[in-house]
Amino acid sequence: MSKYHKDLNKDQIKLIEKLADVEHQRWADWQKYLHSKCKRIEGNAVIEEKDFKHWERQIKTDYKDLSEAEKDSDREQVMRYFNLIN
Repeated sequence: MSKYHKDLNKDQIKLIEKLADVEHQRWADWQKYLHSKCKRIEGNAVIEEKDFKHWERQIKTDYKDLSEAEKDSDREQVMRYFNLIN
């Protein structure tokens, strides 16, 4: 039993596991995308400066201040699990 299952009922545990599965897929898709943006240089995976700056800006930006296209990207990810919690 996971520490995250403690004191939860079976339905809550089932939902956590479904959401964790979606989260893993979301993370794996992000990693595939990130790796596709990297260049291999002397055994290292290097991110181009333009991509690095773009993601750094997004990291520092509150959701409410993102562009609609950036918000749509986040909304797209929410839709992966929305039906599980709605």
